[in-house]
Amino acid sequence: MKRIFERDLVLLFMLLFVPLAASATGNARTNKFDWNPVMDAIIQVESEGNPRAVSGNSCGAMQITPICVKECNIILKRRGSKKRYTLADRFSVSKSKEMFLLIQSYHNPGNNIEQAIRAWNGGMNYSVKGTQRYYNKVRKLMK
Repeated sequence: MKRIFERDLVLLFMLLFVPLAASATGNARTNKFDWNPVMDAIIQVESEGNPRAVSGNSCGAMQITPICVKECNIILKRRGSKKRYTLADRFSVSKSKEMFLLIQSYHNPGNNIEQAIRAWNGGMNYSVKGTQRYYNKVRKLMK
């Protein structure tokens, strides 16, 4: 329960204090980086592949929080898209992956795998020490 609260708190701070770096034309970018190995490993660590998994406020295969859904919708709005995600979309593996990719395209345009894994667990202001076990689990499953 403490982990869930800490992750939600970190994501809230991310929304409030992290400078937003994407341009208005960000939706025109194509990201050819293959995030599938990372997403598949995260799904195994987070929910063992169960799209109906629930743990506190985190739901779905990737254990997405309401704050993450809100962040995705903010990014979409800034990019001029009419698309929006709902809390129910967290139970869809394909939509969860879309949200992950959206977050990466906006906050991790350099496609840094370590940053992606650690931020998914600890928010954009993650600590290396606080996310080390999670990072090790995900990397082990990627091999």
